[in-house]
Amino acid sequence: MSHERTVANAALQAAQLEQAMAEGLQQARRRVGAAAMQVERGVGEAMDSARAQMGQAADRVEGVFDDTVSRTRGLWTRAWVALLRWFDTSAALPADTAVADRIDWLRVAPFIGLHLACIAVFWVGFSWFALGAAVFLYLIRMFAITGFYHRYFSHRAFKTSRPLQFLFGMIGASSVQRGPLWWAAHHRHHHRHSDQPGDLHSPVQHGFWRSHMGWFMTPRAFGIDFKVIPDLARYPELRFLDRFDILVPVLLAALLLWIGNLLEQYAPGLGTNGPQLLVWGFFVSTVVLFHATVTINSLAHVWGKRRYQTRDDSRNNFWLALITLGEGWHNNHHHYPASVRQGFYWWEVDLTWYALKLMSWCGLVWQLKPVPARIRDARTRRPGG
Repeated sequence: MSHERTVANAALQAAQLEQAMAEGLQQARRRVGAAAMQVERGVGEAMDSARAQMGQAADRVEGVFDDTVSRTRGLWTRAWVALLRWFDTSAALPADTAVADRIDWLRVAPFIGLHLACIAVFWVGFSWFALGAAVFLYLIRMFAITGFYHRYFSHRAFKTSRPLQFLFGMIGASSVQRGPLWWAAHHRHHHRHSDQPGDLHSPVQHGFWRSHMGWFMTPRAFGIDFKVIPDLARYPELRFLDRFDILVPVLLAALLLWIGNLLEQYAPGLGTNGPQLLVWGFFVSTVVLFHATVTINSLAHVWGKRRYQTRDDSRNNFWLALITLGEGWHNNHHHYPASVRQGFYWWEVDLTWYALKLMSWCGLVWQLKPVPARIRDARTRRPGG
């Protein structure tokens, strides 16, 4: 009996052990299964996260690529338009206010090249004939700017015939200061907003360099407001000069080169040649002419004396009047812009006025608007001005 009991107990213990092992194995299977599910779920989540991150990265790469393509395409478009506008100013992009006041370097590359070309004087040499040609072209083109671009086209201070209007519009265009419509439109804008925030070339508002040359290099200054020049815009020949404003300067440069080559062959005693006459007569003369002209923007509002109390800071300056053939009497001009004469008194040298008066005696211009004595003598200066 004792042996049987022992055997039964051993069998029971074995059964219990087997059951415990089975339960442990089952529990282990459940744990392994749960762990496997967690691992599978973790791997799935990790893969989903990796897929999402890869998708986001792909979207970012695609966005950067699209943006780069767009920017590159935009750059090439702007470059192509800038190139077109060297030859045809009617080519334009929609105005972008974000960059309207930044210098458009692609557009003004020829203007920079104009200055750099002056360095060629060290290679082409000097002759009195070339210098004389430069001075002559300075004077005749300065007169076209002051007498016609300014006093005629901008202010209608006298009348002339349509052929003479076109002739001096063409001479003015050879100055590389754009066409007469562009010039007149911006000058009329200047008088409406003189030395106010809307004045694009006010040294009071924008400083010297911006008023001297930076303003016209911007997209904002490139276009023409035809609403302010309806009297001029009706002439197709003037619109042609504005649209193809590079044509006349190129023709002048080619003419000087041709004349110089002829003189070298048939008049060698003058000591000039084509390249020399081109550099002195066109590049040097044009650059000096430009900077002399725009001193009225940059200096005539800060340097000089004020005879009249105008709403701007315009000033009279004898030295600027000399180099611009009379434009330096700028305070006089802003006091009464309608006058053809800017040197109001006999001692105020105004060479443009003298030339226009001479032309009126020849019947080339007429109805020159004077300054009334009551306006001329109304000296209401600011205190301490």
